[in-house]
Amino acid sequence: MTSTIVSSSGATTSMTTSTSYLATETGPLTLPISSYSFSSFPTPTLAPELPIFPATDPLNPPPVSSDPMVVPDFAPAWAAAYTKAMAMISNFTIEQKVNVTTGVGWANGLCVGNTPSVGDFPGLCLQDSPLGVRDTDLVTSFPAGITVASTWNRALMRARGVAIGQENKMKGINVALGPMMNMGRIAQGGRNWEGFGADPFLTGEAAYETILGLQAGGVQATAKHYINNEQEWKRTQESSNVDDRTEHEIYAHPFLRSVMAGVSSVMCSYNLINDTYACNNNKTLNDMMKREFGFQGFIQSDWSATMNGLSPVAGLDMTMPGDITFDSGTSYFGQNLTNYVMNGTISETRLDDMATRIIAAWYYMHQDENYPNATVDSFNFYDPINQEVNAQSDHYMIVREIGAAGTVLLKNEGALPLNKPKNIVLVGSDAAPPVSGPNEYTDQGGDPSGILAMGWGSGTNNFTYLVSPYEAIQARARVDQSSVFWDFDNWDLSKAGNSVIGMEVAIVFVNSDSGEGYITVDGNAGDRQNLTAWHQGDELILAVAAQNNNTIVVTNSVGPLIIEPWVEHPNVTAIVWANLGGNEAGNAIADILYGAWNPSGKLPYTIAKSPMDYPAQLVTGGTAADILSINYTEGLFIDYRWFDAQNITPRYEFGFGLSYTTFEYSDLAITTINPTADYAQMDLIDNWENGGATPIAEGSSTALWLHMPAYQVTFDVENTGSLYGGEVPQLYLHHSPSAGEPPSVLKGFTNVEVSPGQSASVSITLSRYDLSVWDVVRQGWAKPEGTITFSVGASSRDFRLNGTIPA
Repeated sequence: MTSTIVSSSGATTSMTTSTSYLATETGPLTLPISSYSFSSFPTPTLAPELPIFPATDPLNPPPVSSDPMVVPDFAPAWAAAYTKAMAMISNFTIEQKVNVTTGVGWANGLCVGNTPSVGDFPGLCLQDSPLGVRDTDLVTSFPAGITVASTWNRALMRARGVAIGQENKMKGINVALGPMMNMGRIAQGGRNWEGFGADPFLTGEAAYETILGLQAGGVQATAKHYINNEQEWKRTQESSNVDDRTEHEIYAHPFLRSVMAGVSSVMCSYNLINDTYACNNNKTLNDMMKREFGFQGFIQSDWSATMNGLSPVAGLDMTMPGDITFDSGTSYFGQNLTNYVMNGTISETRLDDMATRIIAAWYYMHQDENYPNATVDSFNFYDPINQEVNAQSDHYMIVREIGAAGTVLLKNEGALPLNKPKNIVLVGSDAAPPVSGPNEYTDQGGDPSGILAMGWGSGTNNFTYLVSPYEAIQARARVDQSSVFWDFDNWDLSKAGNSVIGMEVAIVFVNSDSGEGYITVDGNAGDRQNLTAWHQGDELILAVAAQNNNTIVVTNSVGPLIIEPWVEHPNVTAIVWANLGGNEAGNAIADILYGAWNPSGKLPYTIAKSPMDYPAQLVTGGTAADILSINYTEGLFIDYRWFDAQNITPRYEFGFGLSYTTFEYSDLAITTINPTADYAQMDLIDNWENGGATPIAEGSSTALWLHMPAYQVTFDVENTGSLYGGEVPQLYLHHSPSAGEPPSVLKGFTNVEVSPGQSASVSITLSRYDLSVWDVVRQGWAKPEGTITFSVGASSRDFRLNGTIPA
């Protein structure tokens, strides 16, 4: 297969890849020792324009909307912060400016990453994780990214971000190391659960709302891991080889949306991109992130991902945690960076830019205004400082709501919601509390003995408590006066089968875990070895279903599972896909089972019938010295796009999710939203309408004219069932074959709650960017030739209404 690759220098080449052998790279491309001049990137200067483009402070973003039509303008806030930062560093020495950019080294501060105080700059505390404050106590464990993505609900995405941001600030964290927005390209990918699924648009919207929320809460957000870090195996020794169009349309999109959300920091990843390490990649850091996206904040390395002393030339602004490897006592920055600046290899102007960006982000977030001191100790959990501040507030309520809203009902043959059953039996260890408490393993890195409510690795935190389904269902059974029985042993199938005989309801709980590659659990080195339920979950379900004709399956999984052995079993009457629910996981599951929350979640990925139906597979093997080639040969055809293009029938398609009620769609209309006649960028709009591409300029991919509302699609949604409920209408574009796009591409969604017999008017707004494709030759976004049609419906394969974009 031949694909087009743009190298770190921007040169375009063709490469032919083969999957018949384990491909490896010859070695990383690096910058030569030379003298590198530097000119700072110009700041976008477009004037704010109400109501679409308001000047915005990150502490006060626009209100959340189910159909966003506002493009916040953070440029004035950045400009004010830059002025203050440049004034601060004006009297700094070279050594002081270098200190701003260099972490103090692993375990040499309270936080997982720390920079020293320099002059009047107090330094920064950088701390995991995307689902809550890591390595401390008295904080909330929020539902994982994959769970909030399954809500398809911007208000809940924003609320979760706000709450996490508030807890970070209360604990004195300056920089939260999240959200994570790598794509679920590989179903087995170890860290998929930290992110937002397998579609760039959904991931981009979740990242956007999460960042707006985090920063409204007071903490600097970090968009990570930039870019193409889609598997854990050999993540520091693999080159993700991606063509330029795929990079822009799929993998970079969530990061573009992060910049539009005003994100303070971006973290570059461990892997190589087209043979150049991500933290030393001039194309992705300088040309895409800083020039094309107009990013004003700072780029930090993942921990020990700085691979070269000349990384500042390629765009890296901060090295974390500071040392080359943990406890090495050496740094690619520090004295090495000082020497490079002193001898003219790296321009002092570039060093000024690095320090300015870091300090500007601190001013931008108003962290110079009585910001709390850090009250975490990442390296001594028994330090009393960890209990000085209780940051939890009432956030358990949003945890429970997201846990329910992020649960997807996949099958229901009249079994749910439960209505005061006489007796219930709970089967499987996933129904139970963990045997040794909620924090059995460091970083949750072990075989779960109870309910799975988060994966493992640095993307975790410590539970203050964990509600299991056993506890939640018992509490409800007391109210209903139901008898409850249980068997938490997955391994005695005969006993499990016998325990369900004669029961009105048998609920089987199964799970599947994964995490970060520095921890291996039961042979899973971060990435999952397979897509089957853990603890012989399939056999457990079959044993129960053989003896009970009302078997309900509840899964807590980091990602897709192959459920073919039992999905069509006549006695499996319901399937509840509960994802990873955090502290309140059991309560959220009970809310779904008993109908306190009418299911409204939708799948953020495809559940296939066979692992080989997915377009990309985990690449394993290689010697200790090998750099693996991971060739993204599927291009734009990730997840459902591949299934559609190859006419592969999935078990459950992307965007699928049932409700306890039913909905009908009607009265589709689309209107063009014209800018005012004197709009300042009308020439660029006219150019785009006539087939032109966006110019090669600062901020060209985040320009207002490209992202402002251009078309509004309206329609009605009627609740035709008997229960109040919520629906998530989705809009998919269909380009002409000449555009080279997948058959259907998600470009909009909204959510609506409707009472029985009532209708609600719904709108989804499209921008010119939404209709554009990346033109590799012209290096810009362009409107493809041909008619563009669209469908609105309840999933990627359940279209209810169809229309055409006005020419």
